[in-house]
Amino acid sequence: MAHKHPWRRRILMTTVVAGAVLSVWLVLRPTPLLVEVGAATRGAMRVTVDEDGETRAHDHFVVASPVSGRMLRVGLEEGDPVRQDGVVAMIQPLPLNQQQREEVLARIAAVEAAKREADARAEHARGDFEQFQRDRQRAEQLGREKVISAQSLEQARNAEVTSGEELRAAEFNATAASFQVNVARAGLLGIDAGQAGRKVLSLRSPIAGRVLRVIEKSERVVQAGAPLVVLGDPEKIEIVTDVLTTDAVNIRPGAPVFLESWGGDHVLRARVRLVEPGGFTKISALGVEEKRVNVIADFVDSPDGLADGYRVEAHIVTWENADVLKIPGSATFRDRNGWSVFVNENGRARRREVRIGHRNQTEAEVLGGIALGEQVILHPSNELLDAARVRTR
Repeated sequence: MAHKHPWRRRILMTTVVAGAVLSVWLVLRPTPLLVEVGAATRGAMRVTVDEDGETRAHDHFVVASPVSGRMLRVGLEEGDPVRQDGVVAMIQPLPLNQQQREEVLARIAAVEAAKREADARAEHARGDFEQFQRDRQRAEQLGREKVISAQSLEQARNAEVTSGEELRAAEFNATAASFQVNVARAGLLGIDAGQAGRKVLSLRSPIAGRVLRVIEKSERVVQAGAPLVVLGDPEKIEIVTDVLTTDAVNIRPGAPVFLESWGGDHVLRARVRLVEPGGFTKISALGVEEKRVNVIADFVDSPDGLADGYRVEAHIVTWENADVLKIPGSATFRDRNGWSVFVNENGRARRREVRIGHRNQTEAEVLGGIALGEQVILHPSNELLDAARVRTR
């Protein structure tokens, strides 16, 4: 009876063996790796240089003592308004000897030469501004005729605005130079030793603005050239940001700047006016020497309560495009041939070489190797291999 149906025994044994093999395979097969994915999309992309910046008055004017003498106590406080030609400090000059007299006369000659130079610079800036005005008018005409691009028209407008700011700064400097001449000439009061002790020299403001800093407050004897008061207009402020020189080479005048973390609940817009021509060395928080350069920007939006010496977080745009194919930057990694990613294809990780263009902190521009909508694996680990099974959340 036991041998009557041997085929049943063979079927049973085959089933048991197949079940055991399947169980072993299920236990030993690799567990799919849990991964996070992102999609290749099209949209706007922007590359920025991100650094801490500081606001400062567009023009600082330092009122200094033209002669050695006793400075009377300064009655102004920081933040007080001052009118143009208003008295900001008073000096009782000390008697001058022959050597000091010659020094005063030489100082007068020097500031008069500086005034002539400032006048010449202002005249040159005025000529440049008028030329940029004509260029902008021609650009608008060509723009209406569709001869030039909108970008070229915007550059012409930005050049006119920048030139206007430079003209205003040059005119301020010329005004300040004329006051420096008056101050230097006032130093002649000390030449008459017999009357110097009885005369008082009034130092006047070259601008209408506010007191930014009182350097010398109490009555004391000061030397010729000692700074006493710093003046400026806190409502006419600019942003100065020091950036690495390797980043500065990609920053152009007219580039947009976005200001965050300044205390308000919205982003303020500004525009680069100048990348200073000279760099400097700065020690980083980690003790590393860095070559940096100042980037100066003007507000496009209202400063909204910001004044001289306020901190801001500046994002200076070096490149932007309204329509690019892009993927999350965390999906890319370097290999011997350039950039690569892992693409999720039906639960399998497929390694693929890609051509990457611009990058920012979160995204990378794709020039080739990835199609719109494909899923790429973010933060690929060393355990992830080509053709490995993966699963998403």
